[in-house]
Amino acid sequence: MSMMSIRAATPRDREAIRLVEEHAFGQRAEAGLVDALVADGDAIVELVAEEDGQVVGHILFSRLYVQNGGKTFPAVALAPLAVEPDFHGTGIGGALVREAHIRLKDAGEVLAVVLGDPAYYGRFGYNRERAAKFESDYQCDALQALAWGDAPETGKLVYASAFGTALAA
Repeated sequence: MSMMSIRAATPRDREAIRLVEEHAFGQRAEAGLVDALVADGDAIVELVAEEDGQVVGHILFSRLYVQNGGKTFPAVALAPLAVEPDFHGTGIGGALVREAHIRLKDAGEVLAVVLGDPAYYGRFGYNRERAAKFESDYQCDALQALAWGDAPETGKLVYASAFGTALAA
């Protein structure tokens, strides 16, 4: 019987992470985003899931800021979450999200945002209403937020610069 494990990503995982992202999304944009976020030092929590020594899942939370009334509050953005297609439906994605949330809360983070499927991310506490009042280039029904503490409810979401460059490529 195989055993899935979750651990912090390391530099030796870069190629495996790139492959998971490309396989999961069927394109290279997300892999490029991950590379850029890591290279720029914007990764806050980055985890991999391993099955029998093979990286089969990946999650990255990067630094995001909320600008509100002349103040800037730190937050995090979940992007991307990827699981090898052969492992979809096995709970790996959910395990990555839950473990990352534990690490983020332990580190004192109070707000996370995601642009994704509301049915999927809603299971982890993300909701549209929490994100609806933010000003964002990505403002839509898929933008959701989750707060673990005293976090702003309005303001402009300022993503890491890699979001503008990697996804435009």
